[in-house]
Amino acid sequence: MERDQALAAVQSRVQNVNLLKHMYAVEAVMGKLARRLGGDEKKWALAGLLHDIDYEETAGAPERHSLAGAEILGAMGLPPDIVYAVKVHNPAHGLPRQSLMDSALYSADPLTGLIVAAALVHPKKKLAPLDPEFVGKRFAEKQFARGANREQIARCTPELGLALEEFIALGLGAMQGIAPALGL
Repeated sequence: MERDQALAAVQSRVQNVNLLKHMYAVEAVMGKLARRLGGDEKKWALAGLLHDIDYEETAGAPERHSLAGAEILGAMGLPPDIVYAVKVHNPAHGLPRQSLMDSALYSADPLTGLIVAAALVHPKKKLAPLDPEFVGKRFAEKQFARGANREQIARCTPELGLALEEFIALGLGAMQGIAPALGL
């Protein structure tokens, strides 16, 4: 599947603009992680773009989130490794991550939320002036952006072999590269 097809599928199922921006952010981070870790950039980016395709449909049944997404993507003919990465990105299911792509999506998803929250508390309310140290300080503040699961983000070290600081820097750089699409 090409990106334009994936984007059309996402836009047909997701109406919330902020959720769309989140999906674009995860796509960008996944692409950059693939380049850094030797993954298939197209596949990893597609997994990032598509990972929350079911989010609005499963809002009333969060235990179905990502399981329904995997079903949707399987029916669309996406490769099994993308389908599985989407399925296991939701920690509620406790499914094992079996590949670097699985682990990257698992950790990148909450990282994007942390980075957006950091941008919104910065005086300029933009991604451009942020640096990894600023985001790292916000990571250490447990009350800040509580929805950004620190344990999930920190899995970058044992599962991806990336120090937290490098992971934050990669994610921030990827998001800064698409800041206009994110409105930041």
